[in-house]
Amino acid sequence: MKTMLIRTAAIAAPAIAGALFLAAPTTPQAAMTVQQGADSVLPGYWEYTTSAVGVRDTEQKCVRPSEINRFFGGLSTRRWRCTYPVRQVGNGNARFEGTCTDHKNRRVNVRLNGTYTQESFSFRGGAQLARGTPYLPASITARRLAAQCPAGAEYF
Repeated sequence: MKTMLIRTAAIAAPAIAGALFLAAPTTPQAAMTVQQGADSVLPGYWEYTTSAVGVRDTEQKCVRPSEINRFFGGLSTRRWRCTYPVRQVGNGNARFEGTCTDHKNRRVNVRLNGTYTQESFSFRGGAQLARGTPYLPASITARRLAAQCPAGAEYF
């Protein structure tokens, strides 16, 4: 049983990372509006690191002002579609709870919480692969490297 759980976790790690951190809200009710002000993250050149079940990945992306809601509210991917009915953001703290579904209708429950500033955020949480199973730990940390993006930067 323990070996099977470890094998399942290792295989599911990329899916968990994607579901947790590379998924955009898909319904208008779930969409969070980030206003440009003292209590929001800023556009620019960002570096973010995701970690789930021992799999760690770091990327740098240029985030335009028009993309900041999608970037901060849940990074996007073609693989996962997520909704976050619980979305509390303000005063430097954020909490998200919801579900992510892939193109094969596999569903993952997601919980994240943490802190943010205009130039960084750090969320910890987990994903539940099946009802009644424990949440597997995962995290994302991000920091703004520059206000302007370098030539040739990949856009979000």
